[in-house]
Amino acid sequence: MKKSALQEARAAYQPKLPKALQGSVVAVEGAATQSVGNQDEIKAMFPNTYGMPVITFEAGEQTALEPINVGIILSGGQAPGGHNVISGLYDGVKSLNKDSKLYGFLMGPGGLVDHKYVEFTDAIIDEYRNTGGFDIIGSGRTKLEKEAQFESGIEILRKLGIKALVIIGGDDSNTNACVLAEYYAAKNYGVQVIGCPKTIDGDLKNEQIETSFGFDTACKTYSELIGNIQRDCNSARKYWHFIKLMGRSASHIALECALETQPNACLVSEEVEQKAMSLDDVVTYLAKIVADRAADGNNFGTILVPEGLIEFIPAIKKLIAELNEVLTDPATGESREFESKDAQVAFVKSNIAPENLAVLESLPKDVERQLCLDRDPHGNVQVSLIETEKLLSAMVATKLDEWKKEGKYNGKFSAQHHFFGYEGRCAAPSNYDADYCYSLGFNASRLIANGKTGYMSVIKNTTAPASEWIAGGVPITMMMNMERRNGAMKPVIRKALVELDGAPFKFFASKREEWAKNTCYVYPGPIQYWGPSEVCDQCTKTLALEQGK
Repeated sequence: MKKSALQEARAAYQPKLPKALQGSVVAVEGAATQSVGNQDEIKAMFPNTYGMPVITFEAGEQTALEPINVGIILSGGQAPGGHNVISGLYDGVKSLNKDSKLYGFLMGPGGLVDHKYVEFTDAIIDEYRNTGGFDIIGSGRTKLEKEAQFESGIEILRKLGIKALVIIGGDDSNTNACVLAEYYAAKNYGVQVIGCPKTIDGDLKNEQIETSFGFDTACKTYSELIGNIQRDCNSARKYWHFIKLMGRSASHIALECALETQPNACLVSEEVEQKAMSLDDVVTYLAKIVADRAADGNNFGTILVPEGLIEFIPAIKKLIAELNEVLTDPATGESREFESKDAQVAFVKSNIAPENLAVLESLPKDVERQLCLDRDPHGNVQVSLIETEKLLSAMVATKLDEWKKEGKYNGKFSAQHHFFGYEGRCAAPSNYDADYCYSLGFNASRLIANGKTGYMSVIKNTTAPASEWIAGGVPITMMMNMERRNGAMKPVIRKALVELDGAPFKFFASKREEWAKNTCYVYPGPIQYWGPSEVCDQCTKTLALEQGK
């Protein structure tokens, strides 16, 4: 395989480990835990894995361990650093006993169900150290939630002598890991299940998980691109750039990129929802920024838009919630099937409430059809396919035309559109993510060695130097509550949205008027892997503000 000069040099990088994981460890248990919500229901569903203590690892005495075979799955969307979780786990199980083995299941959870796997060797692992992507074994979105899947999985686990399974994924994947851990515990199958927090969206975090891996690298990658656009924008001085960023359920990416690049505007979905803003309110807010800058002779600027914005506008959110219900067959919990797309649109329009129908028909026809037709693998409306950045720029242009006729605006408005998504999901991990992910994987081996199941691997204190990071585990049930999914109440890990009273948003809110009026752009440049620590090892602005650093 041909490698670039960067790949060759990067392969030699040795990720930093917390001191607590550099030798033998002992697990220190905290107090019993409970779920963040619906305690009685969650406890009843997970009697074997509920209420377990938070674990912290400290230096301890080395004990001889028997070889252990471990399996690993990459689940869901890609995130920078996944390969380092695997290499950290590989090095971790080998350090416990050189005869231990690590197997990777191919193309996500489906590889476990369909018995497709590879045994990792030094040669395979060394090829992928410190690289982006999930291509070492591939990923998939098969949901592990049915007994037949669990039983098919146990067949191959027994055949390979696997005693522990590590699932790398986001909130849905780790919810599935928790369900699987409970099932295997209830059946006394003797298989441990450990989760790792992955998602570039940054919405898998809480008091125990400081950040999901990949968020750091993805935001730095997007911020480089935004900075490049802003430099061009400030050079040509004739375009407004509408930049949509990944993050359907939360605006963490948009907010972090705003903190890194200081654009003229950044919409935060959670604020739009809290203020009960209509689509016209959002358009008016943006149009005023454009008009105010035009009054100063600046007919250019940058606007960041979170992918899921549309879903947070209250009237549209209510519409989407009903669409998800109407398009799900209550008998099977699966998406309804239709003879044609027109039949599906007609069915929707005849089965939703009048006020929701009015909202649907107020939208442009292409957006209306997208909402009625496009579904994601979980059966939900495919919000990410709505070109929100183009929708907003077109509506801003219309608003400005109205204002020009009224004598309220006398500028020029020309828009450019961008959507940054896949550009950041498989980037070569930053030093932060390379170290963080390697530590998460290595730490998972210690959770396995200590007999834990139903836990998520966690690394804390990550604004400090890596040697001072704190390693341990948190019960996945601790993060769960009950939510309505596909027409039924299900146990899920609670997503972390942008907190409007949190330090990152407050800092942004204190600066945005100045950034809107003036040209305060910051140009972060590409991720740096070598050089001063303050350049190479910095965490996100979000994490630094949250930790008061």
